[in-house]
Amino acid sequence: MQVDKALVEKLAHLSRLNVDEADMPQLISDLENMIAFVQELQAVDTTNVAPLMYVGQPMNVFREDEVDNQITQAEALKNAPLHNGDFFQVPTVIKK
Repeated sequence: MQVDKALVEKLAHLSRLNVDEADMPQLISDLENMIAFVQELQAVDTTNVAPLMYVGQPMNVFREDEVDNQITQAEALKNAPLHNGDFFQVPTVIKK
């Protein structure tokens, strides 16, 4: 694929970007390098490679629960603006 000033201007327009004329040579070079890299990737034979969902190995991120710094029910309800017996009371969110 030929990367030229017209292509960079078209991509900039589609991306809603303003490109300075001074940046044009660097952008052309960068796009050519990206396209060359993608062409290298397309040349890799992946016929016997199973599709991957993740690049790395999935691992379990769960941990055991640890009880730490408990407060009593009375202490928790003490800071509640409204409570009904042993429960927090909140304003109605869903009306019937």
